[in-house]
Amino acid sequence: MKNKIWLMTVLFAALTFAAQAQDSTHARGHRWDAAGKADKMSDKLYRELDLTKDQRKAIYDINEDVARKRDAARKNTTLSARQRMQRYQELDSDRNRRFREVLSPSQYKKWNDWELKKKADMEKKMDRKQDKKEARKTSAG
Repeated sequence: MKNKIWLMTVLFAALTFAAQAQDSTHARGHRWDAAGKADKMSDKLYRELDLTKDQRKAIYDINEDVARKRDAARKNTTLSARQRMQRYQELDSDRNRRFREVLSPSQYKKWNDWELKKKADMEKKMDRKQDKKEARKTSAG
């Protein structure tokens, strides 16, 4: 009897592990659709900013709209890289304006500070990457 319980436990654990491994490999190559991106971001903001249900719905709608427009810009092959970046900046400005209408001043400040920190971290990462690239050129040349 103990052997059956032990065997079933091991079998259950193995199946659970296999299912999780399958999900994680699928997620790695998978691109989120607009609704998924909006849901993920809205969920995070809901937790971080203590949004009301009405705010959560409004933030979700804004995020979904911006994500759809961003995906459209990414897929638009007629745009140059510079035009695409300008479009992304326009969409970010639009999101900021719309968030300001939905969030309280303290929520907006907290969100804006979070966004600024994210951008600063990204710039540092890009600078380090550029420095490494230049160091390789110098050492190879």
